Amino acid sequence: MLDTIIARKRIEVKAAKSAVTLRELKARIRELGRPRNFFSALVDRRHPEQSHVIAEIKRKSPSAGVIREDFDPVRIARQYAANGASAISCLTDEVDFGGRLEFIHQIRDAVKLPVLRKDFIIDRYQLWEARAAGADAVLLIAEALPERDIIDFQILATELGMTVLLEVHDVENLLRAINIVGFPHPSYSLLGINNRDLRTMETKLEHSMRLAELIEDTSVLVSESGIRTAEDLLRLRAHGIHIVLVGEHLMRQPDPGVALAALLQRPPTTIE
Repeated sequence: MLDTIIARKRIEVKAAKSAVTLRELKARIRELGRPRNFFSALVDRRHPEQSHVIAEIKRKSPSAGVIREDFDPVRIARQYAANGASAISCLTDEVDFGGRLEFIHQIRDAVKLPVLRKDFIIDRYQLWEARAAGADAVLLIAEALPERDIIDFQILATELGMTVLLEVHDVENLLRAINIVGFPHPSYSLLGINNRDLRTMETKLEHSMRLAELIEDTSVLVSESGIRTAEDLLRLRAHGIHIVLVGEHLMRQPDPGVALAALLQRPPTTIE
């Protein structure tokens, strides 16, 4: 499935380059303010008893189909912001996830949280595109990129002021990522462990716990997928993991913000 998505993404990127030139993207970026600090919103070494949530906005996925019919990304972002989210993840892949690039600006106009562009980044153009759309951070998937591209993209992201969330699933790619995460500047890089195998779509929360044992500095570690309860957060904190990315569980609830409050064990705030 990952190979199929990447093949489609190459076609999409080629079309995007024809529609909007790099010069146009750079002109848009010059009109923007500085990116919000995605890294500092999440990395908190002073409070080991707390978890920080990257709350995700997505309408559907290849494994689950349509997750939410009444999909309003701005309203959901407000619900998340009112209920303890530290940052927002926004899917921008349209075909498989029901996202759109323009959602990022809409979300940033509505809340003060930093926003991650979550997509399948395979080309430098997409980083310029992400910053021009208002993104404060980008996702890089190690399973989808050679090491030289990861390094190149990290350098460009840092130059653009964006944080990189470098995601891995396999142990092999984790060992590869450990050597390059934090390059060229440690305060612009997070290391994500995807508990969902992108090849089989099977999800196991214990995957993060096992791989965390191989990582010296777990303060920059993000556990992604399969997180549903406050007990899950407690189990992850016991393994040194204090940052999580939660999407499908929250998006399936009647009020995603109230569900986030329950996850964080805090009083809920309802947004009409």
